[in-house]
Amino acid sequence: MSDNVQKFIGEFVASLSSQTFVKLTLGNYKGADKHLQKVQVRLVKTKKGTRLFALYRSETRDTVKNYDLKEGRPLIAGLLESGFRSGHLFSTANDLQLDVGNRGKSRLNIAKPTFKTVPALDHDREKKAQIDKGSFYLKALGITDDTGRVRDKQQDKWRQVNKFVEILAGLVDKSALKDRRQISIVDMGSGKGYLTFAAYDYFRNIRGIEAKITGVDTKVDTMGLCNEIAAASAFEGLSFVEGTIADYEIGQVDILIALHACDTATDDAIYKGIRANAEIIIAVPCCHRELRPQIKSPVMFADIMKHGVMSERIAETLTDGIRSMLLERSGYSTKLFEFVATEHTPKNNMLVGTRTVKSNGHNTIDEKLNSLKGLFSIGEQRLETLLKSGPSL
Repeated sequence: MSDNVQKFIGEFVASLSSQTFVKLTLGNYKGADKHLQKVQVRLVKTKKGTRLFALYRSETRDTVKNYDLKEGRPLIAGLLESGFRSGHLFSTANDLQLDVGNRGKSRLNIAKPTFKTVPALDHDREKKAQIDKGSFYLKALGITDDTGRVRDKQQDKWRQVNKFVEILAGLVDKSALKDRRQISIVDMGSGKGYLTFAAYDYFRNIRGIEAKITGVDTKVDTMGLCNEIAAASAFEGLSFVEGTIADYEIGQVDILIALHACDTATDDAIYKGIRANAEIIIAVPCCHRELRPQIKSPVMFADIMKHGVMSERIAETLTDGIRSMLLERSGYSTKLFEFVATEHTPKNNMLVGTRTVKSNGHNTIDEKLNSLKGLFSIGEQRLETLLKSGPSL
């Protein structure tokens, strides 16, 4: 190992000791792993204390691991010896750029620091109703940078995350869950888990509630990455599993979430929430395809529905309206409202069902449903079919 490499590692260790470390990146990989491209190292604060978080980027997937600070020197030394030929160390004292040539010759450049302050590592406990931008998982998911600043391309996602937490908090406070110290949530179709992580963070770290949250999605690699980020964050009650909405058994759950589940997958999720007697069911539907080919325009709407875009919008309105009526028939009070303004996301209508103790009148709602379906010649709707085929409520 050359003097420059040793000095680079030494400066890294010293920055950890002096608490001036910001981040470290290793690249230009020429080792045995055909897919590995770079490694990014940051600090994260967990229940076990401050630890090193390493994100391993490859062509096919990303993986994350966290390490004790004492493992810092052997970790970076091992990575450099395994085939990384460049390294960039950022601290509030200096920036160091290491380059290693084919024959082991190296060059180390030292420059003025890019960062004047170290990024925040933990949550701001004083903010009771807001997710802290310095939260580690936001960095790991790419919403914020190393300084805790929301990335320009992630501004809409940041607004969505905050709005979702605000809505979720309000729903819980107005439900039978408001005084519960334990809560279980299943997020069907969780994707990369932006909102799943935020929900866990809010309940566990801001409200101090023992939360058990499971994200479900069909993407195996994404679920693996989310589990690694959750583990690195010491989010012990948060887990992600591979599965489809239709096939995954949710068991007993307090809150069922299905955001942007495509077409009838939203119906599958709502049905599972109803069957589980979930206190709150939250859906942001999209891709309303089931009713569109069935609908025939009533005479009074013929001049309106002759336009394809209008026919599509009416199909969307009817689909979500029927879902709302079926939730009410199943013992839920419902709200259908704009989740995030359309300039931030086109998939912006949120349907919420909150369980009530009183019956909502099956016969009356059935009459209205049948009348509505007859008016537009609707033969079948997925949620209604599921509720008919399942055990009676």
